[in-house]
Amino acid sequence: MKRILLVDDSRTVRSVCRDMLAGYDMDIVDAENGAIALEIVRSQPPFDVVLLDWNMPVMNGITFLETLMQEQLERRPVVIMCTTENDMSHIGRAIKAGASEYIMKPFDESVLEDKLQGTGVL
Repeated sequence: MKRILLVDDSRTVRSVCRDMLAGYDMDIVDAENGAIALEIVRSQPPFDVVLLDWNMPVMNGITFLETLMQEQLERRPVVIMCTTENDMSHIGRAIKAGASEYIMKPFDESVLEDKLQGTGVL
């Protein structure tokens, strides 16, 4: 069973993502900001993928991503940024920091499925 971490400050977005992923055999965990997500990554079994928002309070997505890449983990998860930040500088920064893919919000189930398949998660 794949493990996925949804990191977004919007409860609605996390709920919609859970619904999109309901048909897959996945253990889904969510967090409302990067700081909570980092605690989860450090304390739980490895995740296969992180769906990560950029703009969040406490710790934003890019700071979480940069910190995650410095962690000594058993297995590094695939990170897919899911955000409204759509200019090339943000995309380039996320990829340079370690993101495998980038999805523009709003997105639908087919876009998410394509990205999960493209990264080898599905």
